Amino acid sequence: MSLDKTFEGLSSDSRVWIYQANRGLTEEEVTKINPILKEFSAQWVSHNQQLKAAGKVLHNRFLVLMVDQTMAGASGCSIDSSVRFITDLGNQLGLNFFDRMTFSFRENEEIQYASKDEFEALFANGKINDDTIVFDNLVKTKQELETVWEKPLAQSWHKRFV
Repeated sequence: MSLDKTFEGLSSDSRVWIYQANRGLTEEEVTKINPILKEFSAQWVSHNQQLKAAGKVLHNRFLVLMVDQTMAGASGCSIDSSVRFITDLGNQLGLNFFDRMTFSFRENEEIQYASKDEFEALFANGKINDDTIVFDNLVKTKQELETVWEKPLAQSWHKRFV
């Protein structure tokens, strides 16, 4: 996967955080959120040191924050501030970005979303299988985001839930 220009100039080892919305975002919401993410990234600091960071909504579902740690690393306090920011943004928009027991996957090139139980039932009914592409929101780096964020179910941690 090739990332958008927002993340150009950040090291392949840049740290990544992915927050999955509890529903697909409208184009209007994405148009509203992206400048807010850009503004947050531009002022994000760690121990009074500016972070080289970027943020963007991908696939109208995922908020991605990235920090190039070759200049300055994100500290516990700066990570806490990003979590507060994402929580506040979700509250303002009526969205939940912290439900870790829901899974996103591709079905006919559309991104679908299912709870753990729904996901298990979809697998049991043969509607998804080991070849279904899932999103691994636990990737840690820009390089992983580009290469293994989307992967077949059989190669993902999601497999243990089916």
